[in-house]
Amino acid sequence: MSRNILLVTNAQSQTQASLVSDVCQLLSANGLSCLFEPGELSRLESQGAEIESRVEYDSQKLEAVVVLGGDGSILRAAELTFGKNVPILGINTGHVGFMAEAELIGLDAAIAALAQKDYKVRNRVALEVSVMVSGVEVFNSWALNEVTVEKSARERVLEVVMEVDGRPLAAFGCDGVLVSTPTGSTAYAFSAGGPVVWPNVEALLLVPLSAHALFARPLVLGTNTEIAIEVLARSASAGVMWCDGRRSFDLSPGSRVEVYKSDTSIPMIVLSDAPFTDRLVRKFALPVVGWRGPESPN
Repeated sequence: MSRNILLVTNAQSQTQASLVSDVCQLLSANGLSCLFEPGELSRLESQGAEIESRVEYDSQKLEAVVVLGGDGSILRAAELTFGKNVPILGINTGHVGFMAEAELIGLDAAIAALAQKDYKVRNRVALEVSVMVSGVEVFNSWALNEVTVEKSARERVLEVVMEVDGRPLAAFGCDGVLVSTPTGSTAYAFSAGGPVVWPNVEALLLVPLSAHALFARPLVLGTNTEIAIEVLARSASAGVMWCDGRRSFDLSPGSRVEVYKSDTSIPMIVLSDAPFTDRLVRKFALPVVGWRGPESPN
């Protein structure tokens, strides 16, 4: 039986396209078939890739997804396989690549582990989001990192009210409001002043964006929490909702955005049990010089 691997990449140069060719050969040498999204083969070949495989991803059964790129490419892979329970292995070729499990220097070992099924799968919390207008659902989607409600006009303030578990929490003018998963806590939420949440913590983050209010601090909520963000009818600005920065929906004044934990999670391949602390230090280049660790008793 063929072992199909979907290869997702954002290769934009001849060097990156050549890397894709090398990875395809490596997958083949390990008994794995390399598949692509429709149209990807021609795009990659225009960049100079030489790929023997002519198979494009359709409805064939996938064993896993290998991502060559950064966090944006991993989000695209999650979008392609959402709800299909296909684990994702991220190999960082970007700048930070926080969600990536391996670096290029460990490429051979990562592919070998994939071929030998020498890995664990950990499910990441995802968000479900609905947009309601006059009590009618007009849009539904999901997110792995975050859902944001943002102003659509740069020169205007978005007037919103936040709701938690059916009760109003705070109303203010702002640039927007963000709801994040633990996975997304190191992405947009981190840039907006939210805390870093360890991936094994069951939590959601609610982070106001540049709010004109005294009470506008990031909040850490349980995963059973139901969150709503209403664009007030008096708001001088319309809004736009984004899911992972990839899928959007325009919000008129009076729109209501409901966010809660999705029943569908995102399976991610884990190659080692290294502490999350080590990843945080490595990815953000945090200074730890002088650390000695616990001393042994005399």
